[in-house]
Amino acid sequence: MQSLIGTGVALVTPFKKDFSLDTEALTRIVNFQIDNGIDYLVVLGTTAENATLSQEEKELVITTVINANNGRLPLVLGVGGNNTYKVVEELKTRDFSNFVAVLSVSPYYNKPTQEGIYQHFKAVAEASPIPVILYNVPGRTASNMLPSTVLRLANDFKNVVAIKEAAGDIVQAMKLIQGKPEGFLVISGDDMVTLPMVLAGGSGVISVIGEGFPRQFSDMVRLGLERKVDEAYKLHYLLAEAIDMIFEQGNPAGIKEVFKTLGLSENTVRLPLVNVNQDLADRLNKFVKSL
Repeated sequence: MQSLIGTGVALVTPFKKDFSLDTEALTRIVNFQIDNGIDYLVVLGTTAENATLSQEEKELVITTVINANNGRLPLVLGVGGNNTYKVVEELKTRDFSNFVAVLSVSPYYNKPTQEGIYQHFKAVAEASPIPVILYNVPGRTASNMLPSTVLRLANDFKNVVAIKEAAGDIVQAMKLIQGKPEGFLVISGDDMVTLPMVLAGGSGVISVIGEGFPRQFSDMVRLGLERKVDEAYKLHYLLAEAIDMIFEQGNPAGIKEVFKTLGLSENTVRLPLVNVNQDLADRLNKFVKSL
């Protein structure tokens, strides 16, 4: 899965001021990523505010990204949830001809045991016609997928090819990197620890900050993969303040504020999310302009 090495971004779903889907803005955002060095795009990941989208809107997002991308970059589709049967049904019925892999989040709210997580992803792996990227984000799912469970899945199913690891725990990430089978990719899901993970043997990132600053962040990841440590850390520290800010009042409210400053889209989010406050908006605006 060489196409998943480097910098992927979890695309937001832009809305107009009236909260309707903004396909023109989504097209601009896709082109902005491609024009500035991003390696692949993740469609309908959790950053896309999936929980607030109708099925019709999800299909429109998929179609818009496929058309805007026009075959230029590999595409990954988010297919996950806490109803295993529903996830399996989508995997069995959807056309994946435009995608290289699916990104599947660990079940949220239910708080399954490690055996429950394993059985969920066993069903996902057996149903998916394309490679599967596991997604561990315990801060949102309320359950941590332990390295032992990840490595069990990686060894048992050839189409489980990677994990997006977003526990924010560099020690856990290093255990995954140390124990993984050959060819399995450990991908950062936490922007602030992306460079340390890459230098430890990780394969890159699926990023949020990279969406707003694609040239700088993708250059950082490339330099890290090339072991040009000092140059890579210069870019890390250049962006570190912005990484903190975009998550300060929730994702994707922060990155959408960046997009507004860049002129790519409105900063609109759907309830229960709300826009960042004016203080944070001013600080983000100042950072974007200074950069």
